[in-house]
Amino acid sequence: MASATRKVLVPIANGTEPIEAVITIDVLRRAGAEVTVASVEKQLRVDACYGMKIVADALISDCADTVFDLISLPGERKEIDGPTVTSTLRPPVAQYPVKTATGAISEKWSSNGQVVARRVSTHPTTVSVSRRLIQPCPYGVASSSSSTTDVSIQAWRLSEATVPSFSIEGLRARSIAVARGDLHPSKGGIPGAASLRDCKILESMVNKQAADGRFYAAICAAPAVALGSWGLLKEKKATCYPSFMEQLSSSAITVESRVQQDGKVVTSRGPGTAMEFSVVLVEQLFGKDKADEVSGPLVMRPNHGDEYNLLELNPMAWTFDNCPKILVPIADGTEEMEATILIDVLRRAKAEVVVASVGDKLEILASRKVKLEADMLLEEAVKLSYDLIVLPGGLRGAQAFSNSEQLVNLLKKQREANRPHGAICASPAHVLEPHGLLNGKKATAFPPMCDKLSDKSEVENRVVVDGNLITSRGPGTCLEFSLAIVEKLFGRKKALEIAKTILFVRP
Repeated sequence: MASATRKVLVPIANGTEPIEAVITIDVLRRAGAEVTVASVEKQLRVDACYGMKIVADALISDCADTVFDLISLPGERKEIDGPTVTSTLRPPVAQYPVKTATGAISEKWSSNGQVVARRVSTHPTTVSVSRRLIQPCPYGVASSSSSTTDVSIQAWRLSEATVPSFSIEGLRARSIAVARGDLHPSKGGIPGAASLRDCKILESMVNKQAADGRFYAAICAAPAVALGSWGLLKEKKATCYPSFMEQLSSSAITVESRVQQDGKVVTSRGPGTAMEFSVVLVEQLFGKDKADEVSGPLVMRPNHGDEYNLLELNPMAWTFDNCPKILVPIADGTEEMEATILIDVLRRAKAEVVVASVGDKLEILASRKVKLEADMLLEEAVKLSYDLIVLPGGLRGAQAFSNSEQLVNLLKKQREANRPHGAICASPAHVLEPHGLLNGKKATAFPPMCDKLSDKSEVENRVVVDGNLITSRGPGTCLEFSLAIVEKLFGRKKALEIAKTILFVRP
């Protein structure tokens, strides 16, 4: 098939799984597709899972009359139905939707107003403050837009008591006037794939897509929750996230493939299968030659589902107090897949991740035109110390990092203090190497850029750890890179647990 322009719609919502959305958008744009990212919310910016903030190109209502060659639905976390557990403290702190089968929640105020959460399943705490706030927490990020007073602290799989850094004293230290009476209850829970399912405009568009014989696709929960409920998988073979397979079985012929195509519909399982899913979509729209052309530079795994490996030289423990604090800088031109995967996976591991914009605004335009919003500007972030600083790639993003005196000085201090630091794709070659941060170290980088490294002896490895330095090759190695960081911080057991949860590694 000739590489004519193809129009693609990727709808997003609050609670969208960011890895699935961003990989789909990025890979299809690499193939030359004209991809429109449409918000089904009332505003362009959506609060995706794990504190990621993505800004859409348009509202779904703006797209209703456009004919698309493909509509692809990313997955989302499904809001769990069940009894609501509300704090009995005065004033109430928050409300949590909880299934007793997933564990109860208890929380209390300590003397300075900190929230102590125990055995939180996969639900956020939501509180309110009187003005805009961006406040990192050990297990997520509390944030609010300028148009709302809601601040969501996303709490994920806490197995023991955890005291977040969100506190009255913490707010006052940031010159934010707040008293205990300023905290009010607000319903918790992340909108799930039901957000897409319940969007009538989107439902009408996808139904027409199917009726007209054009491609439609979904990943993770969306095949069961959206496509299945719309009756678009009848007598079709389909797959989805394992915990939704029973629901899918009532509306489709279920299979456990990582990616499944049946006629004009393509389905897939989860974040760890999103790149394979996206390449299949490229093949359907543009043909196998284009799919091969796109997949090569991604540096994809040859053995999907197998356990990941890393090369470790000069092993040393990466230590931290309580919860590791990690800085992930982003800039215009940053590779969005790499930034998103790093942030998503590290927050799944319960690290405190600070996303800082290297520029004068929070919103950045990534390499494939995905718009991401940082937690804070770098000028604020450099006032803090970090257990790890890790740079995503993207040529223009890496060049922005290299030209940032603040970031380079922070990286040099990190190295001098013998604290972990790392980079992937273009950043080892364009940031670490020219500033002497690879001296005496083995490293790897994006294959076409490896000739810029002084020591090329280990560049063929997908992930290289040399003492407190970690480097990797590109978008297709970024899940391995992120999991290797989790392994160094929390152990291989934790890393494999996450790898299996996202279906990167077979359960």
